[in-house]
Amino acid sequence: MKEINFIGFENVVNIESPGRINIIGEHTDYNNGFVLPTAIDKKIRFKFKKNDTVNHCNVYSKNFEAGFAINLTHIEKSKNQWENYILGVLFEIQKLTKKVQGFDCVLESDIPIGSGISSSAALECGIALGLNELFELELSKKTIVELSQRAEHHFVGTKCGIMDQFASVMSVKGHVILLDCQSLEYEYVPIKIEPYKILLLNSNVTHSLASSEYNTRRKECETGVAIIKQKYSGVNSLRDVSELMLKEFKTVMPPKVFNRCTYVIEEKIRVLEAVKALKNDQLSVLGNLMYETHNGLKNLYEVSCNELDFLVNFSKKYKEVIGARMMGGGFGGCTINIIHSEKIEEFVLDVSQAYFNKFNKKLTTFEAMPSEGTIKSTTKYYI
Repeated sequence: MKEINFIGFENVVNIESPGRINIIGEHTDYNNGFVLPTAIDKKIRFKFKKNDTVNHCNVYSKNFEAGFAINLTHIEKSKNQWENYILGVLFEIQKLTKKVQGFDCVLESDIPIGSGISSSAALECGIALGLNELFELELSKKTIVELSQRAEHHFVGTKCGIMDQFASVMSVKGHVILLDCQSLEYEYVPIKIEPYKILLLNSNVTHSLASSEYNTRRKECETGVAIIKQKYSGVNSLRDVSELMLKEFKTVMPPKVFNRCTYVIEEKIRVLEAVKALKNDQLSVLGNLMYETHNGLKNLYEVSCNELDFLVNFSKKYKEVIGARMMGGGFGGCTINIIHSEKIEEFVLDVSQAYFNKFNKKLTTFEAMPSEGTIKSTTKYYI
């Protein structure tokens, strides 16, 4: 498919949909725990226009230099995974409204794919908001979050929690979101970490195992819940389980299942402690909690990899790095580091060289600024 031309067209809808970071609270969302994410200033930018057809749609990615056509009367899964995020959103929207008709869409991203900052949720939410604006569907932000999550479940096959989509849509600049993934109640918490900044180190290891292992971890947690529920009928997720309660089942659960549950229960406590640390300007406490999370993800949840462990361990050589951990689904992607702004350049040079020497891989680094969520942009032509 050739690139779609928007020049000269009126009534073009521009959308910006961000990736996200998660300060702490990994793999807790699908266990009904707490998370602490925010959108960042890495985004997918979309242009939408109606094409005066009833059912024919065209979507073009400038990054892939490829596009595909969609027949709204016959939406089915594609062999190209990136297309399924879009098809899934359309499928879910059509369950809610019949107002969507033929449209053209071009998108371009500066979110590093496979880096653990959820380009997938940015894609889903950007498509959903764009169609909401273009066809005046009057879908609420909450509905956009939920239908985007369902799209990933049903069309992509990743049984993700709600965090990524929620952060992509609901974030407010300069804040993180304390999200209760059970009730969906949330609180905006100012993130004031100056003179420190958030630095992401992209291992450039593609987390090819992430989707399948993600679903495996989810099943392992569900197995643990089922065992506990035999004695405690009120337990419906690991959110309902205390550390003391879990210890009763150490000899009953398979060791792997016990480890998975241990990590999740400890992590939900760490998230709340991290919020207290942010509110009380205790950045060293926040940093220590991040290191504890990485240890749990490595040893109990087993979703890290050699490259991520190397980067986290290397960060401990610098006292100016007060906290670091792997971020995202695991098996690759980024580490998130809180580092003094004056030391970023030296640290990046040092860790990049050490990483290349160890793995013969280049490291990609970038700062992440807490940003607003998915929005309709006033910028007219940026693609």
